[in-house]
Amino acid sequence: MNNQDTSAPGIQPSLVAAIRHLLRPLVRLLLSHGVTFPAFCNLAKSAYAKIAEEEFRLASKPQTDSRISLLTGIHRREINRLRNEPAEKIDLSHRASMSALLLTIWSGYPEYQDEQGLPVPLPRLANKGGGLSFESLVQSVSKDFRARVVLDEWLRQGIVKLDENDMVFLCADAFVLPQDMEEKIYYFGQNIHDHMAATVHNLAGGAPPFMERCVFYDKLSADSVKQLSDYTRTVGMKALHSVNKRAAELQKRDEGQADAVHRANFGVYNFSEAEVPDEAPKN
Repeated sequence: MNNQDTSAPGIQPSLVAAIRHLLRPLVRLLLSHGVTFPAFCNLAKSAYAKIAEEEFRLASKPQTDSRISLLTGIHRREINRLRNEPAEKIDLSHRASMSALLLTIWSGYPEYQDEQGLPVPLPRLANKGGGLSFESLVQSVSKDFRARVVLDEWLRQGIVKLDENDMVFLCADAFVLPQDMEEKIYYFGQNIHDHMAATVHNLAGGAPPFMERCVFYDKLSADSVKQLSDYTRTVGMKALHSVNKRAAELQKRDEGQADAVHRANFGVYNFSEAEVPDEAPKN
């Protein structure tokens, strides 16, 4: 069976152009990490087979190898192999998810906020009388990590500061992605997936649509781009803190409810680059 070419009839040219454009940063990442084209093809082939099997079923009919082959353009024998592959479990990085939960509590729960709604500094160690402390905060989330280990890592990443009185302060940019590469990769997979999933949902006419908007300007000077970057960081952090506070309130309200099985993701991003004129086609 011949695989369908991107120039074949029936594929919207605008969709092909959009895919080519969004693939550029992904391929840049893959090449920088030594992921070859054959390795990427194997990943894509497996994803095609799994998604066709799970999400493109016909009502009241079994999903067969032949139908999946028809949908994907992958040979039927290869489909049979892919369908019988053991499901790969994605490592959701316990350390990354624990860090996110600690940040959510400290910056979103009322008992950890001052009158202005900002995270209060915490004593490093728990005292005998109880009360808030960095140590008790970590222990309330997980007993797999010692508070000192978490503190040292957060100090290295610039998430917190420790003063001479042994008080731990949460930095204003705590929502910025951490420096640890494994955690960066974890959030890369999660956030890009969710952003694309929202866009695909909207393109497919899903109702209600997800909010997916941006502000785009060109013909800007380097100084203007720098000013916009600084401004978006300020307003973006305010938005993140505001949404985080509201989400924390709702999570506490929903605790123990049978339908509390959903997740939600809200993010902001900023990007800029110099525009390069289109090159003439190469012979």
